Order: sequence, then C-alpha cells, then structure tokens
Amino acid sequence: MHIDFRSSERSTLGVEWEVALVERSTGELAPRAEEVLEAVVAQHPELGEEGDHPRVTGEFLQNTVEMVTGVSDTVAEAVEDLAQTQDRIREITDPRSLEIFGAGTHPFSDWTEQPVVDKERYYKVLDRAQYWGRQMVIFGMHVHVGINHRDKALPILDGLLNYYPHLLALSANSPYWCGHDTGYASHRALIFQQLSTAGLPFHFDTWEEYESYVGDLMSTGVIEEISENRWDIRPVPRFGTVEMRACDGPSTLREVGALTALTQCLVESFSRSLDRGEAIPVMPPWHHQENKWRAARYGLEAIVIQDAQNHERLVTEDLTELLEKLDPIARELDCATELAHVEDMMTGATGYQRQRRVAVQNGGDLRAVVRDIVEQNRTTR
Repeated sequence: MHIDFRSSERSTLGVEWEVALVERSTGELAPRAEEVLEAVVAQHPELGEEGDHPRVTGEFLQNTVEMVTGVSDTVAEAVEDLAQTQDRIREITDPRSLEIFGAGTHPFSDWTEQPVVDKERYYKVLDRAQYWGRQMVIFGMHVHVGINHRDKALPILDGLLNYYPHLLALSANSPYWCGHDTGYASHRALIFQQLSTAGLPFHFDTWEEYESYVGDLMSTGVIEEISENRWDIRPVPRFGTVEMRACDGPSTLREVGALTALTQCLVESFSRSLDRGEAIPVMPPWHHQENKWRAARYGLEAIVIQDAQNHERLVTEDLTELLEKLDPIARELDCATELAHVEDMMTGATGYQRQRRVAVQNGGDLRAVVRDIVEQNRTTR
C-alpha cells in the first residue's frame, strides 16, 4: 500500500482542543453540543468550514465540542485562534446556562448516561469496542507539527515517544471518575488505550514498513481509512504532520500554549538533529509502555526510564534540563513565553493536582472541582 506524505512548512502548527459542555447549575455533563454547534456556525459561518476541516466540530459524544485552529506559524497565533473560537462558543453557551469544561475526564457524571453523536462511524466504534467503547467519556488535546520531509516523520515520532511521559505528566488532568479518586493522575490515558488501534505507536525503520502495517489493518478490516489508526502519537500524511495526542484536555489556554510550545520545540530539535545526520534514540517498547503507565499513575512524581540502558530519573528533573536545552529553539520559534509556563505547571499547578487540592478544600465536593475548572477556563489566558 502506497501512502503519500504531503510535506508541510517546517514546525508549523495545528491544535485541536476537546472540551465538554456542563450545566451551570449542577456541573453535570450536558449533551447539547449539536445544538450549540449549529448556533455557533449560524452566527459565524466561517467557523463551519475552512479548507477541508471545520474550526468547530462535534466529537464522539453529544457533550463534546472540539476547537480546531488553522495552520499557525507560532504558538501565540494558535492560542489566539482558539481564544477567538472559544469566545464565539460562549456567545451561545452563556445565555443557555452552559459552561465550557476542560479536563481529561469529568469528576462525577456517569459515563453510562452520555449519548453518542448520531453518526455511522461512531456507531461502528461502539459495535466493535462494546463496553470499553461506551466508556470513552474522555477529552484530550492534539498538536500537529509540520514536517518538511516524509523521511523525518517516523524518526520524529520515535523522538516524541521518548518524551511521552513528560507530556502526559504535565497535562494529566483526570484523577476522578464517576465520583471516585482513581489514584491516577491521568485516568483518561488508560481508558483511551482500550480501543484496538489506540495507545502507543509501533516502531518502524522505514516508511515502507509503516505502509505495510496500514495495509494490513485495512485488508483485515481493522480500519477503513488511515485516521482510524488512533495512536497516541502518529504521522498524518494528508497534512504532512506528526500529531501528538498524548495529552489530557487542558483547563486553560495558558496550559494549551505551554504544551503546544513544548511539542513544537521537541519536534524542531529532532528535525535539526536529523538534518545533521544524527539518529534519534529508540528505546525498547516495554520501556515506553512502563513510562506511560508511570506518568498516568504518578504524574509529576513519576520516575521515568530515560534510555535503553535503564537509566531512570524523576520526570521533573528531566524536564528542567530539557527546558534549558530547548530555550534557544523556543526563542527562535517565538514561543519562549509559552514554554516558560511549563515551569509554572511543574510547581503544583497541573490539572490533576489542582483538582485534588480543590476537592480537599471543599470536603470532597466534586462539584467544586467542576466550578473551579470552569472558572480557570474563563479567567486564565
């Protein structure tokens, strides 16, 4: 099977941010996304279609709205794009007593009561995945970064995979599920991997090996088109990008910017290494599997495996060194301000830490957690 990779301008960006709608009075998930989207597009038709994708769209569940940027040169441009879209959504949600909720899961709404959007492709997911498919009441953020040559795509994927636990630990924002503390910083990460094509990507030495893999999935009926391969990090040939999908849904635009900046700088650093003829280190797959679990379980307290020689380090220590290394690149890409916010997130300001702190301060009342997330979303830019 031949898969064309449409090269993109190097390190350009596209960001997708999934948020939920909640009832203002109760904090419960509200299955009213189709109503909201129709009203948003009626008032702002330009958000309905741009090129081959809309700027606001629905997702798997009727409570979910996804905001999508255009192609952006800088993180600030992408964040401003999302900010404007979010403002347009608020024009519709505010008078309807709905709020925008950004996190990886909802703290207490029952997953069994969340209706799926009436589309054939979603019903196919349910039919195939059954119980686990019904549990996909989860919300994430995806960052596309442009790649200027097809042969860089898979090595850059390998590079991002080495920093998967860092991105997941920073973004972890889903400790609660159906009213219970799961003990995990990111419950979402472990739910999503239950789909047969989701989870960690495989390693391929050549593009032809990747083409063969996709061909096998299609010929055996696992997928019908390439986007149904739902890896946590994946190449997207039609856009000419590598897409980082590891992150829980952030609560604020500031967090979106920080995670996007870190992703962009990592991809640019790998691209430069490849230009110099350097190889991207590849770790054994069981190291990546363990790192994902540790980051999902412990968040910023995770001790991650750094290399194939089994060296280990606290993820925050590794992040501190990484930020210093990436700072010159961030300045060149004009995202140093956004990247600097990663340090703030490392000092007790990540989503899962904030959720647990608010719950304790309010005697375990998870409605207070929802109110705080809603307020964070409204006030933090």
